[in-house]
Amino acid sequence: MEDQRGQTRPRKKARKSKSPPAVGSGGLTAFALRLAKKLAEGDDTRGSNIAFSPLSLYTTLGLVAAGARGTTLDELLALLGASSSHEVAGFVRGLSATEPSGSVGGPLITYAYGVFHQKNMELTPAYLRTAAESYKAEIGAIDFAQEGSREKTRKEINEWAAAATDNLIPEILPEGSLSDGSRLVLTNAIYFKGVWESRFPEALTEHRTFYRLGGASAAIIVPFMTFYPGLHDLFVSYHKDFDVLKLPYKTGDGTARYSMCVFLPHARGGLRAMTNALAARGSLLDHVPKHTIKVTKLLLPKFKLSFFCRLAEVLESLGLRQAFSKEADLSGLVERSVCDVRLDEVFHKAVVEVNEEGTKAVACTAVSGRRKQCARRVAPREFVADHPFAVYIVEEVSGAVVFAGHVLDPSSSSQ
Repeated sequence: MEDQRGQTRPRKKARKSKSPPAVGSGGLTAFALRLAKKLAEGDDTRGSNIAFSPLSLYTTLGLVAAGARGTTLDELLALLGASSSHEVAGFVRGLSATEPSGSVGGPLITYAYGVFHQKNMELTPAYLRTAAESYKAEIGAIDFAQEGSREKTRKEINEWAAAATDNLIPEILPEGSLSDGSRLVLTNAIYFKGVWESRFPEALTEHRTFYRLGGASAAIIVPFMTFYPGLHDLFVSYHKDFDVLKLPYKTGDGTARYSMCVFLPHARGGLRAMTNALAARGSLLDHVPKHTIKVTKLLLPKFKLSFFCRLAEVLESLGLRQAFSKEADLSGLVERSVCDVRLDEVFHKAVVEVNEEGTKAVACTAVSGRRKQCARRVAPREFVADHPFAVYIVEEVSGAVVFAGHVLDPSSSSQ
């Protein structure tokens, strides 16, 4: 693979000190909730665990927006809730602003971007500048057109994804995803690893009943994490139809505050109604507790989610239509006199693992293109997540939603 800037491996920016910038976080949250709703309703994904990184998808679509013009750009910005592609690029610059800082103890989160285009198909200087300066992207010229080279090209991009995710995502482009019409692939990978502020004692993990959708006959036995008996000061808030548990990750010497938020509907079959309501409001952090209360019992299942999806149809249903059509205008990416391109598919894979120590989460996105309130005193309560729930890994200072998932079956690690 020829690399226009001498890069041979993904450029991963590790952040342990600063939080993502606040600009764009409102649009990111709304995007996350709308996408979660669509995935939960999909024919291929309904009734299964889902996991994805709103941040990965949002910023990769921002990389597309940097080369979009006209109606194509308008639809992208409407989906992202941004006023311009420069706003999204500024949001990404904040994500990648620092090199490893030596901060001790805080979560590790890394980002990597790639722009892989057909040999001899020159990208515009302005797009190359944005991709390199704002997204710190690896830019490579490879061969999509020759059938004999296409599988090698696919493997090279998958090797990029593996390197960017510490081999947790060995493949983002499935077999057959590239064709003789393929001309470019835009990629992003995110890696997150955080340790709980208060770890769950492994010795206390016990097997209990989890009630899947489908009634009592669908109940299963899975390992639940818990704390020692007694009262515990935990971040829990109780709402009309659902409760929210916030589990903070251990912080370093910076300002970022990452947490995993568990949204648990009161009804065992209430996950869809809850996510629909959240999507309609477009808000998430408004429901997250800011103060601790006394909790007598906490039970949370261990789980590992591994989820792969093709998102073109989902994104089209959310209003991003022209980018996938013959009317697409990506002339800011490559001039039409050189090659008239459109989006072909959006591939996304995420892995989220939650255990007694903390959370490990990775995600990779590939976009392929082809030619044409005050605290109240409350009585001690319980938080028992023994039926389907939603999880969100968020950075609280900025409001950025880094990962999202629906846990319908903690015993299943794949779709």
